[in-house]
Amino acid sequence: MPHSAPAPQEQARTPVLVISDHPDDDPIGLLPCPVPLRRLPSPLFSAEEYQLAPLVILDDRSYPAFTLRHMPHRPGLILTLADPGDDTVHPRAAAIGAEAVLRTGQDLS
Repeated sequence: MPHSAPAPQEQARTPVLVISDHPDDDPIGLLPCPVPLRRLPSPLFSAEEYQLAPLVILDDRSYPAFTLRHMPHRPGLILTLADPGDDTVHPRAAAIGAEAVLRTGQDLS
């Protein structure tokens, strides 16, 4: 049975899920950020966290491990790209249902 959408108050407290296996404290250049973030490596986030997060940001370097999880497509999935010369990113983003591709270091506001 699918989960119903969280109440607006609950959704406001649910942090943005940042999926990154990279050891940096700020692997995709989001800090400082006024929005609550929950950063987890690809093997550690739960399917429920993935579905309930208002936004999911996937570090492109974690793409292979993420795809092994076979997560369902969902709105609000964004792929961040560390290598601006990678021309395989858009087909990979489409394969996981990402809504956007952003370069790290780009103004993400």
